[in-house]
Amino acid sequence: MSQEPTFRNPLLDYAGADPWLVVHEGNYYLIATLGASELFMRKAPTLEGLKSAEPVQVWQDDTWDRCCNMWAPEIHLLDGPNGPRWYLYYTAGRKGDQFHKTQFTHVLESEGTDPLGPYSYKARVVDPNHDTPQLDGSILQMDGQLYFLVSVWEPSGQNLYIAPMSDPWTISGDRVLISHATYLWEQSLANINEGPVALQHDGQTFIIYSASGCWGPDYKLGMLTFIGTDPLDPAAWKKHPEPVFQRADENGVFGPGHNGFFKSPDGTEDWIVYHANESIHGGCDDHRTARVQRFTWNEDGTPNFGTPLPLDTDIPVPSSEQGTQP
Repeated sequence: MSQEPTFRNPLLDYAGADPWLVVHEGNYYLIATLGASELFMRKAPTLEGLKSAEPVQVWQDDTWDRCCNMWAPEIHLLDGPNGPRWYLYYTAGRKGDQFHKTQFTHVLESEGTDPLGPYSYKARVVDPNHDTPQLDGSILQMDGQLYFLVSVWEPSGQNLYIAPMSDPWTISGDRVLISHATYLWEQSLANINEGPVALQHDGQTFIIYSASGCWGPDYKLGMLTFIGTDPLDPAAWKKHPEPVFQRADENGVFGPGHNGFFKSPDGTEDWIVYHANESIHGGCDDHRTARVQRFTWNEDGTPNFGTPLPLDTDIPVPSSEQGTQP
């Protein structure tokens, strides 16, 4: 009897902050923050294969107001004017470290349906009524409507907003505050809610976000649950009082956060991709590595992410992963 195929984290042997992973036509596509003026993506039929996959430059930009500090890239397959296209959302701004003054969300559009592109610059995602610096833009789709999720720098800290969209690059109405750092576990080092990402299952919608400062070991994930009828109603979002994914000292995992979600190639399993540090002294730098693990669902329909796994764990590969069946 053949042994069940496994892999080990991390997905990359070096920088893997703010990882985003999608499965398309049986292949995995991984993109992450490098903090530079270019974005690279890797493609492989197996998670293990991502380590040795050739990085493909999918974008480079030296335009003065969006040249630098490219963070938190995400790709979403959405309907555009010419049919389905991949839209790549990322944060970028001017050269320097005045992030809270110059960083904004930008979006690229693919020429076809290949996640590797080529891509062209589409727009900066502009809030017509509140055009203030922001980061970690993402997309929520509900009932045929697109919504923009984003973290905004404000005097009180980083807060989460939602706004309606008329297409994948245009905000079409007022943004609404849906979360700020209200619990002590969200306020370690700084009042931060960032990295919002939608998760939907069996008719329920959640927003998973990162809380606290990424420069400390207590960076973690929180959760909002949609309990209303209108996503633009702040009262429709209920915050879970405890973190849903956090440091595991016994496993040597610190500061897990800024995540995404994907399904196994056959669509039967749910997986989380996230970054974390190996050291309690780790911060917001290239020592953060990209990791994945499978998660399950509680009886009430909420996600159960479990505990971050140690790096020496042999993890069974996702169901129906290409070329790895026993």
